[in-house]
Amino acid sequence: MKQIEGITFIAFDLDGTLLDSVPDLADAADKTMHALGREGVTVEQVTTWIGNGADILIGRALSRSIEVDPDLDPALHRDARQLFDRFYEEGGHQKSALYPGVKATLAAFHAAGIPMAIVTNKPAQFVPHLLEQHDIADYFVDVIGGDTFPLKKPDPFALNWLLEKHQLHAEQMLMVGDSRNDILAAKAAACYVVGLTYGYNYGQPISASEPDIVLDHFSQLTEVVTLGH
Repeated sequence: MKQIEGITFIAFDLDGTLLDSVPDLADAADKTMHALGREGVTVEQVTTWIGNGADILIGRALSRSIEVDPDLDPALHRDARQLFDRFYEEGGHQKSALYPGVKATLAAFHAAGIPMAIVTNKPAQFVPHLLEQHDIADYFVDVIGGDTFPLKKPDPFALNWLLEKHQLHAEQMLMVGDSRNDILAAKAAACYVVGLTYGYNYGQPISASEPDIVLDHFSQLTEVVTLGH
C-alpha cells in the first residue's frame, strides 16, 4: 500500500468521514419538508445532497434535486433552514454513529503526537456537541465549521488558515475526506489528500476526484501515513 511520508498534521472532514450522520440529517430534512406542507425526503435522497453545508442541503431538498432551483423563494429557503436547524438540534443526533475504526485510529495518531483538526462544511454550532457525544473532542486542536470563515470547502481557505497558524509546509499536512469538496480543497492548498470510498459524494466514486490515495476503511490510514516526527 502506498505511503505518505513527512505528515505532521492531519485535517479531517466530519460527515461521511468520521461520522455516519445521514440518518439524523435526513430525519431533520424530512420533518422540515412536512412542516412546510411538502413531500418528505428519504435517506437515499439526502445522502446525495450532503457536502456543501446546510443551506445548500435544504435548497436541494426544496428543489428535490442536486441542482438548487434558481427561482427558489429566498424567504422560503430561510424559513426552511431555520426549521431544519431546530429539528436537527431537537433530534439530539441520536442516530449518528462513528464509522468502524475511527476512534482507535484517532487515538493512535493522538498518541503519536500528531495534531489533528476538523474541517467540515457542517454549521459550526453543531460540531462540538457531536465530537463530545462520540468522545473524540479531545483529539482535535482546531474545529472549523462551514460558517467559521467566509469561505468553505471546496475553497482551500480553512486549510490555508491551518497551514499558516501551525507554520506548516503544505506537504506536511494531510486532508482526509469522503467528498470531492475535500479533494478539491486539499489540491488547491497543495496538501496531500486521502479519499474514503464509504461516505457521501453525490453518488459518484471518490476515485473520480483523483485523491493521492483511496481507502475503503478508516483504519487503513495508519498503514499509509508515515509519521514525520
